[in-house]
Amino acid sequence: MTQKVSIVIDGKSIELPVLGSTEGLNVVDVRGLINEGVFTYDPGFLSTASCDSQVTHIDGDKGILLYRGYPIEQLAEHSSHLEVSYLLLHGELPNSGELRAFESSISKNMKLDDHFKNIFDGFTSKSHPMAMVCAAIAGLAASHHEDLDISDPEYRLNAATQLIAKIPTITAMAYRKSVEKQFVEPNADLSYAENFLHMCFGEPESEPEVSKTLSNALDKIFILHADHEQNASTSTVRMAGSTECNPFAAVAAGIAALWGPSHGGANEAVLDMLIEIGEEARIDAYLEKAKDKDDPFKLMGFGHRVYKNFDPRATVMQSSAHAVLEEQGAGDDPLLAVAQKLEKIAREQNYFVERKLYPNIDFYSGITLKAMGIPVPMFTAIFTLGRMPGWISHWNEMVSSPFKIARPRQLYLGNHSRDYVKINKR
Repeated sequence: MTQKVSIVIDGKSIELPVLGSTEGLNVVDVRGLINEGVFTYDPGFLSTASCDSQVTHIDGDKGILLYRGYPIEQLAEHSSHLEVSYLLLHGELPNSGELRAFESSISKNMKLDDHFKNIFDGFTSKSHPMAMVCAAIAGLAASHHEDLDISDPEYRLNAATQLIAKIPTITAMAYRKSVEKQFVEPNADLSYAENFLHMCFGEPESEPEVSKTLSNALDKIFILHADHEQNASTSTVRMAGSTECNPFAAVAAGIAALWGPSHGGANEAVLDMLIEIGEEARIDAYLEKAKDKDDPFKLMGFGHRVYKNFDPRATVMQSSAHAVLEEQGAGDDPLLAVAQKLEKIAREQNYFVERKLYPNIDFYSGITLKAMGIPVPMFTAIFTLGRMPGWISHWNEMVSSPFKIARPRQLYLGNHSRDYVKINKR
C-alpha cells in the first residue's frame, strides 16, 4: 500500500505521497505544495532529499557506509582506489579485463600538456594548494569545451577519466609549487597512489622509491573519501551541473565548497589542534577546556555529525595509521605523540565513551598524512583527490537522466514593496 501524508492548509486537506527508499528513510514528496501557494522551509537542507541516487548510502546510527551496496570495510580491505572509482562510475565492480583497461586509460591520461603547466606560474609558493587545484581543474574546461555534449555517454566517460587521471598530477604540482621544486612527471609503471607520492617526493628523471606502507595507506585514504552521499561539495557539483555547464567547471565548484574548514578542512583542523596543545603534558588542561561549555576550544577529529556511534571509515583507517606511524618513526614527533595519547584517552575515558567522542576519519587521516611528511595545507587537496570519482559519478548520474536546473526557494523576511525616494529627499 502506498503511504501518504496529509497536511491541512487553511482548512483544506492536502495529501502528499511518501516515496519508499531501498535503504534508509522514506521521503515525503512535497513537490505539489507549490500549487497550494506554499513552500517547505528547511535551512541547510538537513531534512530534505534534493535528488534520488543509487551511488552511496549512509546509516549514521548503525555506522554503515555503502558504495553501490558494498560495505566500505570490504572495499577498503580487498579493493583499490581505481577499482572503487570504476564501481562508483559504472555501478558494478569490474572484472579483471575491465579493471586493467580502466587502469590503463587512467595511466595514459595522467600527464598534462606542457603549456597547461603555465597555469601554476600565476601562483606563488605561499599560495594555498586548494586555490591552485581549483584553478587548474577549472582551467581544464578550456581544453574540453568545444566537444561539450553532456548527453553523450562517451563524452561523460571521457570527462570522468580525464578528471580522475589528472587530479593526482595537478595536486602533486600544487605541492611542488609550494616547496619551489621542479614538477615530476607521472610514471606508467606505478600504481595510482604510488604515482602521487612519486610526483610529490621524487625527483625528475629519477627511479621511483615509494614505500608500500605509505602507498597502501594513501590508497585507503582515497577509498574512504571517494564518496559520502549528498554532502556540501557533492550537492554543489550537482547544483552547478544542473545548469548544463562544463563538468570540469562543476567539479571546480565542488572543490571550492570542499575547501571550507567545516568540510574538507576538518583534518587540517586536527593538526591545528595538536599544534595548539603542543605537548603531552598539556593534554589534561586542554581536555578541561574542551569540557568547559564557555571555552571556545573544541576537540577536533572526535565524534561525527552523521555517524552517531562510530565512523566505519575510522575503524578501517586505524590500523593503516598505526602502520605508517611505526614505519616513519613518528614517536619522535611531539605532535604525533600528543595524537596517540589523545586516541588512547578517547577510547578509555568515560567522558569520551559516554558522549561517543570516538576518533573519526579526519583524526586518522590527519595524523597519517602528517607522519608521511605531507604539509598541513595539502590535506584538503588530497581529500579532493580522493573525492573526485564520487563527484563525477553523481554528476554523471544526474545528467544521464531527466533533470531540472536547481532552484531553491526562500522565506523572504525583507521590506514590503516601497517607492524609490530621490537622494535630495532622503
